[in-house]
Parts: sequence; C-alpha cells; structure tokens
Amino acid sequence: MRKGVGAAVIGGVFVVVAGGAGYGAYNVLSGLHGGGGGSAAAVRTGPPSASEVEEASATFLAAWAKGDADEAASYTNDAADAEPLLSAYRGNAHITGVRITAGKRGGTSVPFSVRATVSYAGASKPLSYDSRLTVVRGQTTGRALVDWQPSVVHPALKKGDTLVTGEAKVPPIEAVDRDGVELTPRTYPSLGPVLDALRAKYGDRAGGKPGIELSVEHDAADTPGRTLLTLAKGSPGKLRTTLSARAQAAAERAVLDFPESSVVAVQPSTGQVLAVANHRADQFNAAFEGRLAPGSTMKIITSAMLIDNGVTSMNGPAPCPPAATWQSQTFTNLQGLTPNEHATLANSFLRSCNTAFVKLIDEKPLTDESLTNEAGERFGLGRNNWKTGIVSFDGSVPAVTGPDRAANAIGQGQVQMSPLDMASVTATAITGTFRQPYLVSPRLDGRQLATAKGLPSNTASQLRAMMRLTATEGTAARAMSGLGGDIGAKTGSAEVDGQAKSNSWFTGFRGDLAAAAMTQQGGHGGDAAGPIVAAVLRTGG
Repeated sequence: MRKGVGAAVIGGVFVVVAGGAGYGAYNVLSGLHGGGGGSAAAVRTGPPSASEVEEASATFLAAWAKGDADEAASYTNDAADAEPLLSAYRGNAHITGVRITAGKRGGTSVPFSVRATVSYAGASKPLSYDSRLTVVRGQTTGRALVDWQPSVVHPALKKGDTLVTGEAKVPPIEAVDRDGVELTPRTYPSLGPVLDALRAKYGDRAGGKPGIELSVEHDAADTPGRTLLTLAKGSPGKLRTTLSARAQAAAERAVLDFPESSVVAVQPSTGQVLAVANHRADQFNAAFEGRLAPGSTMKIITSAMLIDNGVTSMNGPAPCPPAATWQSQTFTNLQGLTPNEHATLANSFLRSCNTAFVKLIDEKPLTDESLTNEAGERFGLGRNNWKTGIVSFDGSVPAVTGPDRAANAIGQGQVQMSPLDMASVTATAITGTFRQPYLVSPRLDGRQLATAKGLPSNTASQLRAMMRLTATEGTAARAMSGLGGDIGAKTGSAEVDGQAKSNSWFTGFRGDLAAAAMTQQGGHGGDAAGPIVAAVLRTGG
C-alpha cells in the first residue's frame, strides 16, 4: 500500500485513513493486501476474484479520497478519461473532507457512500450521496481494475460531464403554472430536466440573481446543467409556463405505473402544453425529444392523406384482408383481428386494420411523397422548426419508396415521433387547425412559432368522428371507459427488432384536451399507454 494510507479494524470492517490535507477515512470490506494494484507475475484471465474486487475497489477509493487523481485513475481501465474528472472533483468542484464508506460487495460490484464538504467564496455546505463501482479484468495487463464510468464519481455524471462549483451561469427561476402554482422537482419529480432546460434558456430573462452552486456541466452547449448542491441561494425570477398543475400531477402519477413511459397533454384550441411527464431511468425527456415509430397512431395522418387525396372517405371502402403485399413485403394484422373485405375506412380505423391501409397506399393520385406532404403541410411535422421553449423533436416522415412506403403508413418503417408530436396530431385532427405546441409564451422572447395550413373542415370532422368511434367501440374503448363528454382516441403498437414486446402508443382527446403517451415494451396501445392518457384526460376537457 502507498505511503500515507493505513488500515485498522473498527467494528468488524477495515478503515483506511488516507493522508492528504482535509481528507478523512474510508471503510473497506476486508484487509488490503498487495500494493496499489501492482501487476502480477503472470497476466491473469477470467473474472476478478472476490479478493481482487475488494483490493481494486479499496485502492481506487482510498486514492480518490486523499485527492490523488493520477493514482486513482491508474486503478481504472481508462486512466486518460478518469483523471480529468477526478482532478475536477477537488479542483473546479472544490470538494474536500471526503469520507467514502463501502457497502457489501455483490459479485464484482461495490456500492459506497460519499460524505464531503463543498466550499467556495466563504460559503460551505455538506455533500452526501451514494454511488457504485464495478471491477473488471484489464484487457492487456490482466489487473483487476475499476471499470471507468463518470457515474462512479457521482450518479448524475455521464460521459463528457464535469463538476464545477461557483457562481451559477444563470439565475434560478421560480417556474409557475398557468394559474400561478409553483412547479418544483420535489412536487413534480419528472419535471426536473424540463425545469433545468427552462432555467438555462430563460433564467437571464426572468429577472433573478445567480447563487453559488455545485453543478454538473455537459459537453453539449445546448444541454442544460444540473444543480447538485446550492451553497448560497440566488434570488429566483418568476417564469410563467403553460402547464396545468392539475394535469401535471395526474401525468406524474400515471407514468409511474409503467417503466419507460412518457406523456404530453396539450390544449387544442391554443397549442399550449398542459403536462409533460416521463418515467425513465435515464432522465431523458422522451416526451418532447423521443424518436420512435408511433405504430398505428400514425393512421390518423394516413387517413387524412387518403381523404384529402380523394382515395376514400370515412364511409368509403377500405377492405381489411388477412394479409396485404406491397412490393414483395407481406403485412398482416394483430392476432385475432377478423378480416372484413367490405370494411369502410371508419371500420378499419377503429379496429386498427393494417392491411386496409397497406392496400390503399398505391391508389392514385398517391405518390412516395404524399404522406410526407400531408404530415408537413397539414400537421406541421418533420420541418425541424418547432420552438416550444425547450429542445423538442417535431417528427420525421421521410418520403420513401419500396416496402417502407407501406410501413410508414401504419407507423412503422422510417417514421419517427414523440408523444408531443402525437398529442399535436390529435389536436390538429379534431380542430382542423395546426397550432404549434409551446411551453413558454413566445411573447417572452419574440420567437416565431411554426405554421401549417391545417386540414379542410370536412377532413377534420371525419377524423374526429372516427376517433370517437375508436374510443367508444374500437381498440381504445377499454382504456377510455368511464370518461364522459366528447371523447376520441387511437391506439398504436410499434414492433421493434430485438424486443419481445412492442412499444405501446395511445393518443386521445376529451373536449379541449388532447394527450399522447408512449411506453417502451408496453405491448398493445391500450395496455400501457392507454391508461396513462385516460388518467390525464380525466383532469379536464
């Protein structure tokens, strides 16, 4: 063991006292033997043994605790990447008095807790958090090494991130909903990343004063930082959003029932976003930025294309055979769907018959560009010009030939959407008017919202009627059961290569409220995403 590190048995565990000014103690599971991860006489292979895991984790954590970034990095399998972040821990982040306590080893993984102090410009606060490391076999040396991930240093860190303590780049904000109710991550946990993004963009405009903070800074310039600890509070500026605290609370509760779920609610008459919630391990705002095939919810746009181009109408023919082939690819329906060669568009829509839409995709005057044009010109999608107030994705419906032209029509192929996009699609479908969704009023920063010409009134009335039928007697009826008023919906199940279950999609409306949800590997549209949307729609309309 390196000079300046000693071990003693205390209460059944070993305590390593690390030298270096301002640094404390580190508890390990067992005695340390060998020195600083030194190399063995012969290169070892296979998984690290229990003793190797204990020694490798102990030497790494002891070096980190005493503030020796070079030494700590040498006990990892990526020293070049580890050293700058470990140096920033004591340097730019001003973290001292570090005490690291290990938990019970599980295989090659070791959990641990960190207790430390952050000090800057006369302000000081205690810091505490839990993390975990994994020990692996070095590929060239055969040494047992800590598998380097930034999350080892702090669970909020990802590749390219660093820690900084100082005056915040932007003042804090007090975000409030449309009625003045304060919105905080404590009350609405999934809003955390959204509030961070709003602060990064509008903090300077809201009129506050910066405080002193320990924060995560990202490589990407358009990615907002994340405050980990406030040493000295600034004065927040008030930022009014379009959110509804009531709808947001319902959205937060609903997504918790299904992992990897996201939901967005909008007000069709204005385009204002009323709720945005995610239940994801990665904290990604998939509700606004997700890029996944939307399954049969895409049939809202495809139906509009068929009606607008005179191919068929709500009560016109849309036969539903057992299978349909388009340019050498055969498409089928969900298991259990009864074929109907005499089906209307409304019937095929409410039962979500894939083959009906595939058979109609080559009718004149349709071309490879027809679906793309419908999505862009009528629904405002795929133009990369939405300005919601934070980063968002406005869909992608590329013009394609071959089998993907048919696949796109049923929400597979190359089509990509987010729940925000599909909530907007429903809002446009039932009003006939495209209103770009937004989270902060454009009057605050003078940004120009995207425009599109929307739908003919006759097309909108047919889409609204077909969605009503789907909600009351079609594939969405179970999820929408019990909702009163003017309601409508569309289900979607998007198959993904390598997934045992499809992604669940659902979009619906109730009065002047539209919502869309997506649950990865949630199964059929009504199974997971459906209950989420229904829960949000119950809050108003």
